[in-house]
Amino acid sequence: MSADQLRPDRIPSHVAIIMDGNGRWAEAQGLERNEGHRAGIEAVRAVIRGANDLGIRYLTLYAFSSENWGRPQDEVRELMQLLDRYLVEEIDEVMEKGIRIRAIGRLDRLPPGTRKEVENATRKTAGNDAMDLVFALSYGGRAEIVQAARRIARDAAAGEVDPHAIDEKLFASYLYEPEVPDPDLLIRTGSESRVSNFLLWQIAYTEIYTTERMWPDFREEHLVEAVRNYQARERRFGKTSAQVSSPASTSVGTSGSEDPA
Repeated sequence: MSADQLRPDRIPSHVAIIMDGNGRWAEAQGLERNEGHRAGIEAVRAVIRGANDLGIRYLTLYAFSSENWGRPQDEVRELMQLLDRYLVEEIDEVMEKGIRIRAIGRLDRLPPGTRKEVENATRKTAGNDAMDLVFALSYGGRAEIVQAARRIARDAAAGEVDPHAIDEKLFASYLYEPEVPDPDLLIRTGSESRVSNFLLWQIAYTEIYTTERMWPDFREEHLVEAVRNYQARERRFGKTSAQVSSPASTSVGTSGSEDPA
């Protein structure tokens, strides 16, 4: 399916991707796992360009989880080096396309050189406004929620927050990037069907699309297919189909409790 067959009025504002399958892709071809990560960089480039072309406003890529620190050190080192190289080699195109780079996660755990490149990229692109590209690095959804709870507790103890005023909106303001809206669509490659500790707060109402295609083989046309699948769905946010189809209907957003019926 080509992009011109999509409905322009139903392009998801925020797409998040769990880029899974690099290692298995390499092993299936008799290659070392790191070869899969290197091949995966081409998929990153392709999907960023595709998202930009489609008019997707926010793109979040799960690049390195907090659990990934437990992988073999040579694999961790390769992943960090690939990130460094991407940030250096792609910065000109990122600037040309008006893309702003953000990063979420325990960035303090990154190697000093990698952290420096991330900070340089986020600072240099801070004024861009065509698309926000968010890298989840050393990221864990539970850790993000715990950190937010600690900050709220600290502010409440200092008298800066009224405990009775804490609601979902206030809590969300303590997350890593509160100004980035919740994802409309979550894509997971590599045939698995789990969220792997990714954006646990933010994906409460997110549509989930999974594919058996491994990440190194994922390209613009596969992003288009995922968006087409998203556009065929009815997002009810706890309402009935009749309510959603009514002109007077308005979305409850992410603050409501969805009735699965």
